[in-house]
Amino acid sequence: MPLTMAKTGECNLIKRVGGKEEIRHFLENLGFVVGGTVTVVSENSGNMIVNIKDSRVAISREMANKILI
Repeated sequence: MPLTMAKTGECNLIKRVGGKEEIRHFLENLGFVVGGTVTVVSENSGNMIVNIKDSRVAISREMANKILI
């Protein structure tokens, strides 16, 4: 399921990162890699703040839909 369906505070394992090559590369640079863990901190009108590799990152709904957990 996409990251947008994750519950707040729940730790999830990243299974796949989709999208075009440049989008995948951008997300990988932020720490969204297969096998990594991601936790949703908050969600505001679809946009999300997540914990990834001991950092908080804000991503749009479109980017979160490309991350499968």
